[in-house]
Amino acid sequence: MDVKNYIKAARLRTLPLSVSGIILGSFLGTKKLSDEISILESPIFWLAILTTVGFQVLSNFANDYGDGIKGSDKNRTGEARMVSSGAITPKQMKLAMIITTIITLIIALFLIYVSFGKENFGYSILFLGLGIASIAAAIKYTVGNSAYGYSGFGDVFVFLFFGLLSVVGSYFLFTKHLDMYVFLPAISVGLLSTAVLNLNNLRDREEDKKNNKNTLVVKLGNVKAKKYHYFLIFGALIFACAYAFLDFRNIYQLIFLGAFVPLIRNVKTVAANNIPAELDSELKKVALSTFLFAILFGVGQIM
Repeated sequence: MDVKNYIKAARLRTLPLSVSGIILGSFLGTKKLSDEISILESPIFWLAILTTVGFQVLSNFANDYGDGIKGSDKNRTGEARMVSSGAITPKQMKLAMIITTIITLIIALFLIYVSFGKENFGYSILFLGLGIASIAAAIKYTVGNSAYGYSGFGDVFVFLFFGLLSVVGSYFLFTKHLDMYVFLPAISVGLLSTAVLNLNNLRDREEDKKNNKNTLVVKLGNVKAKKYHYFLIFGALIFACAYAFLDFRNIYQLIFLGAFVPLIRNVKTVAANNIPAELDSELKKVALSTFLFAILFGVGQIM
């Protein structure tokens, strides 16, 4: 067994994007509790990060496995996939998925216990259910005959799990209650995360179409998919600004605008693009900009 192949299959470059919602939600949650609480000192924060990383790695393994056995990765652009290249057999990847699921569930149970203890059994059951749903969603994205990533619903999954559940869920782990305002930055993270997926699908549109992988980009076509991308970026900006306006306390809350400088440049790049393969480098830019947005937005809340 070559560990390097599993590290490649885990696609570490996707991890900053996956934890962006946790970071932002944790900043908002600790701010709500007390100005004296640091998220870096909170076991809830670190357990939530580890749980989310586990879900993301599982999703990447499942994506590699699902696309590999269906032949969708044969001529893909970007990083080589391990199952389709033969570096990892389908059986080995299945085992890796099982092990990752078990480890992630154990960490999730620790997170639930640390956050809710024995006093909030109902909340514990709710979050356990959300954890199981996250695992099922991660696997069903490309695995099975009814994989929703092949029917255009991947965007919905990313928006809900990377945005709403990640931000609002982590906020709830700290505060034990919902604040409707928190949904505004949660929507921003969800839209930006979806923009990363949309870029990926814009890059792979022709190959996906050949392999009957009917992503939303394949269904919309290149021109409409680009307009959809503009909506995702500018929509994220609008919802973030709405939260800052409704909860305005000082000018530092607007430092998140710095993260939108590279995102606006990305919009221009996408608009001018005629060679899909050239969008590969834009994926990292948008993912890291989302990560930066989460940090700047959170820091702006405690300054």
